[in-house]
Amino acid sequence: MNKGQAVFRTYTTLARCLSALPEPAALRTASMVGDVLFRVRGEQRRMVTANLGRVLGAQDGDPDDALVLDRWSRQAFRAYARYWVEGARLGRTPPVEVEQRTLVEGLEHLVEGVAAGKGVIMALPHVGSWEFGGAFLATQDLPMTSVAERIEPPELFEFFVEQRAAMGLTIIPLDGSSGGAVTSALRYGTLVGLLSDRDVAGNGIEVEFFGEKTTMPAGPATLALRTGARLVTGAVYSGPGPDHRAIVEPPLDTTRTGSLRRDVARLTQAIATRFEGLITRAPDQWHVFQPLWLSDRAGATP
Repeated sequence: MNKGQAVFRTYTTLARCLSALPEPAALRTASMVGDVLFRVRGEQRRMVTANLGRVLGAQDGDPDDALVLDRWSRQAFRAYARYWVEGARLGRTPPVEVEQRTLVEGLEHLVEGVAAGKGVIMALPHVGSWEFGGAFLATQDLPMTSVAERIEPPELFEFFVEQRAAMGLTIIPLDGSSGGAVTSALRYGTLVGLLSDRDVAGNGIEVEFFGEKTTMPAGPATLALRTGARLVTGAVYSGPGPDHRAIVEPPLDTTRTGSLRRDVARLTQAIATRFEGLITRAPDQWHVFQPLWLSDRAGATP
């Protein structure tokens, strides 16, 4: 058995075990795993603490309290572990239960956008459990298409794709053809959800985010301007308890005001500003453990 096969079998075995546990026990397991990761992953802990320092500084003006940041960082690891545990269990959660356990504010923005026939782009930060939200949307006859980074081994990525298909989510692998695939989906008037707070490709638009410069993907704004799709922002939060709360914010104004380049920059900054509000609602549920701001990326180890 090679390393890739071992990783695949380990994850799928854990997923089956977590699915078999009563939910309260599974969520307790997530908290314990999060605490372990917080202790042993020192580099990630430092990065999470630095990221949260910006958010909390913008929120309450006290980013330098080490004890406060330590508590928030520990909570972030617990929330991230919960995200993975919920993802492992979600494929076996009955749709009626997903629907009952999800409270959505602003669902009309998606319904009206899809009804208009040009599709909807929902820009999402890495907050809470966007996949639980996608599973809920499938119960509302609003199936969502999304783009995901490939992971290794390939069979594990395919497992994730199939698992999410069972929830009603269509996953497009992030590669050179993903833009065309998303455009095609929008032409059919569908809903597309794009995680948009990390510039994975490294060719994004510079924005100001929590008072510092970073870059974010140009994709959501570019697609909206080129296709006429409605552009909204939103997030899905885990809790209270086993439930989830989702927020869909009103559409952004995608009226052309100048060159495509300038309009893309304007809309990408508008998305970043809205993400600030969405993240400050639950900073510990923001799953960004990598260098995000330009100042941090410059000092990151290649």
